[in-house]
Amino acid sequence: MLSRRTFLTGAAAAASTFIIPRAAEAAWQLPELYRAQIVSVRSDYGLRPGEIHIVQRDFFLYYILPGDRAVRYGIAVGEDGRQFRGSAYVGRKVEWPSWRPTANMIAREPEKYAQYAAGMPGGPANPLGARALYLYRNGRDTLYRIHGTPEPWSIGHAVSSGCIRMVNSHAADLYKRAPIGTRVFTSRS
Repeated sequence: MLSRRTFLTGAAAAASTFIIPRAAEAAWQLPELYRAQIVSVRSDYGLRPGEIHIVQRDFFLYYILPGDRAVRYGIAVGEDGRQFRGSAYVGRKVEWPSWRPTANMIAREPEKYAQYAAGMPGGPANPLGARALYLYRNGRDTLYRIHGTPEPWSIGHAVSSGCIRMVNSHAADLYKRAPIGTRVFTSRS
């Protein structure tokens, strides 16, 4: 028979699996500029509701809404993400995705990444965070991702690894809004 202490300890451990992303975000205050907010967008730019626009230089991702509005999220842009240009579409979405470092990441920092060469299961410590949107072109995975991060302090910065990072709660919100097939555009300015 389970004691009350054993039950509460187990329940707390199980609950922490779902609380850690928000707790990590709460422990560090995201600057107001990078918090998710509804903003006006210019209709003369040809933005259509349901599209994602990423402005790397400014560290923002916009999910376009009807009525010349958008949800603007702060992002971090990884070295890999800085290479992504043009358009793609969301070809796959995963909750709590697994992750594997690239061969270049392992070669560059083997002490940090070699241990994950076979992959890392999804969870709060996983570099892809709570949600991932996989970007495709012409039916093929581009290997670029829009994903959450267990490192919310990286938002608003260029970072060494990764694609387009978002605070986990923002990644979860975008995941709900953007269905498979959502068009994604990126630019430096």
